Amino acid sequence: MRALTLLMNSLVKMKLFFLLSVAGAGFAFAPQQAWAAEIQVSVDRNPVSIDESFQIIFTAAESPDDDPDFSPLEQDFDILSQSQSSNSSWINGKSSKTIQWTLTVMAKQAGDLIIPAVKFGDDITRPLPLLVKSGNAAGKTINTDADLFLEVEATPEDPYVQSQVLYTMRLYRKVDISQASLDEPELAEAVIEKLGEDSNYNTQINGVGYLVTERKYAVFPQKSGQITIKPLVLTAEVVTGNRLGFNGLFNSQVTMTRKISSKAITLTVKPVPSFFTGPHWLPAEQMVLKEQWSGDIKKMKVGEPLTRTLTLLANGTTVGQLPELNNAKTDDKLKTYPDQPVLKEQKKPDGLLAFREEKIALIPSRAGSYTLPAIKVPWFNTQSRKMEVASIPETVITANSAAGSQTAVKPPAVTTVKPQKIESTQTTQPQKNNFWIWASAFLASGWLATLMYFLAGHRAKKPVMENNEVDKSLKDSIKQLKKACTDNNAAAAKDALIEWGQQKFKAASLGAIAAFCDARLRDEILQLNQLLYGREAEQWQGKKLFQAFVENNAREKIAAVEEDSLEPLYRL
Repeated sequence: MRALTLLMNSLVKMKLFFLLSVAGAGFAFAPQQAWAAEIQVSVDRNPVSIDESFQIIFTAAESPDDDPDFSPLEQDFDILSQSQSSNSSWINGKSSKTIQWTLTVMAKQAGDLIIPAVKFGDDITRPLPLLVKSGNAAGKTINTDADLFLEVEATPEDPYVQSQVLYTMRLYRKVDISQASLDEPELAEAVIEKLGEDSNYNTQINGVGYLVTERKYAVFPQKSGQITIKPLVLTAEVVTGNRLGFNGLFNSQVTMTRKISSKAITLTVKPVPSFFTGPHWLPAEQMVLKEQWSGDIKKMKVGEPLTRTLTLLANGTTVGQLPELNNAKTDDKLKTYPDQPVLKEQKKPDGLLAFREEKIALIPSRAGSYTLPAIKVPWFNTQSRKMEVASIPETVITANSAAGSQTAVKPPAVTTVKPQKIESTQTTQPQKNNFWIWASAFLASGWLATLMYFLAGHRAKKPVMENNEVDKSLKDSIKQLKKACTDNNAAAAKDALIEWGQQKFKAASLGAIAAFCDARLRDEILQLNQLLYGREAEQWQGKKLFQAFVENNAREKIAAVEEDSLEPLYRL
């Protein structure tokens, strides 16, 4: 068992590294093999229960060599049903085709199983590990007379601030529903992301069969302490029978409105641990930092660009938490021109996968060697609960002179300028003008004294509530920003940001405000500023900007506590 667990962990890490290698080509799920036809294998959830049905999906980007042979699956799985679908599209003059086979199966035994390789003629898929539990509903103290109920769970219930919590909702039913509405989870000062589409499967509880709809969310609490996720409420129209129509047939349904709710879940959120010494709090489950070059770094040419690509891939965090990578100063003779960073998020069943890519063009102005400092990204591993560092070592690049040019450009000669005596241009005024000079000085000093007294008196009478009024005004502008982002109203978001920036930074433009914010919020503000002057303002989506805004404020609070040694960390 331990060996299989280690194997699964190793496969997960291999998948993460492989995702990174293909991220720049589309940031999609990695193919499961590298034969002629790329056939991906996935399941709608993992782990599963032995008494639950689940789906195995095979996806090909082109027609495989032959029809699939699913017989190897029958050793450990019962195939309940299977279907095939295809989709073709034509985008920017390029055609693409996707073929998908979907199998609904149930495991024959519990344990660490392997979905075996499936042959499509000469093409073949890779095996996929799968954990099958002995019974998802075994031992549940549930009244099986209930025909409709909700179950929720959160993992872990003791997360660190800004780390990922997987919140899972399951709706169990053994009745037909014509329509239903379900609340979204609510948690103050938290970022909440829905993970993919709902999954449906069958299960049994104490011998009673239920149809289950499962929905998952990634929750990132932005403050420490005890916080509660409110109960979810489902309002459903339950079918109770059929009504006889005019033609003598049962052509309309009789429904009854039912409302059920889940339990509340309380999270005990831990603050940033005292042993974390990184400049930027970054909790994640896995992280990979990588660099690529567009050419040979030992054979650069003076005056010619070479592009360095830095990528950071993190599992279990939001893209807004990923820090800037290219923030070190380089030699003045080596000019750098960074592109706008590429930021993406992939929503997987087990959480968020965040991706940040930065491209920097480097152009040497003279021959020689240049040293690029090491890049280090300290992060907190939420699985091992230890601090780790993702790093790229110090890199030395060599620039050679272009053909026909000098090997080095001589620096301009430095001319030493001797200090010169500055002669006063003031002319001597007649003695009679001195009276007016002294009189003016006396009057000015008297005016200054009066002004200081006036200001001092008013300062003493300054209302104590002024700070509270500023805080209230800031909160009002944040509420306006939240509403604008929810409504995807770019112009209103700009107004709210400027109002907030004027109060907080004395900045009166989006560009000036962006300079005070962290990398993610700065990028979102600059993108909003760019869209406002283009045709895409009507298509702007405000969710990412407000998410980055919430995280930026949370990091400011964390940094403020860390800088104040008199304030304990748990008082975030």
